[in-house]
Amino acid sequence: MAAVRHFPLTKFTTWNVNSVRTREAHVADFLAREQPDFLLLQEIKCEEHQFPALTFSQLGYQAVIVGQKSYNGVAILHRAPVEVTLRKLPGMTEADAHSRYVEVRTKNLTIGNLYLPNGNSGGDAGYAYKLEWMAALRARAEELIEADQNFILAGDYNVCPTDADFAKGTLQASDALVRPETRSAFNALIWTGLTDALRALHPAETLYTFWDYQAGAWDRNTGLRIDHALLSPRIAERLSAVTISKSERAKTQPSDHVPVSVEIN
Repeated sequence: MAAVRHFPLTKFTTWNVNSVRTREAHVADFLAREQPDFLLLQEIKCEEHQFPALTFSQLGYQAVIVGQKSYNGVAILHRAPVEVTLRKLPGMTEADAHSRYVEVRTKNLTIGNLYLPNGNSGGDAGYAYKLEWMAALRARAEELIEADQNFILAGDYNVCPTDADFAKGTLQASDALVRPETRSAFNALIWTGLTDALRALHPAETLYTFWDYQAGAWDRNTGLRIDHALLSPRIAERLSAVTISKSERAKTQPSDHVPVSVEIN
């Protein structure tokens, strides 16, 4: 029998904030209220020196930031000490200047925070970049599993894994979020041995994490589930809860995404 593993966190949250400076007060309020051990932010849309780290440090959180001017960017807010292991997804070409991945390690747990390309812009090349990124992410997952590491890969995947993950009429079959190649790449990632945390506990519920700013999507509840947390086997065994903070979308000047929190027993 394998030795009992002790993990340093009880709760982590992933949230595409769609500009951390615009949503600074919302993030601070969430931290004070929910107190996750780790908050994984995507699309922070700022460089490191522009990130409002002081606001969050006053709440007890330090920040690991991989920023980019005006676009993309990821950050991890944390209370426990961490070691930064990666600031870029391995396997991507050196020409990839997008800030889309940061990875940290705390004791015996690795946490990867990702902002996967949308794939709907840039024509064929833009979609090829999305698939290249997904292949590199799968390779990273395989590497961690081969090394017998405990890990979490969470963030904005820009993938609706099944038709149950988007409201009817919101996406065409040609959309990069639902194309067969996209779903195959996501399934290949899952098949490395990972668990989709939300579907493990809520297999049949209609749950969304994103509502577009256009076409009254929020009022009509025509949303998408594109923010995911994938867990390695030993972490998945201790999964106790997944919560979508839907009320964040009803606030003034909200992000179009809402936080997804995962609790580990």
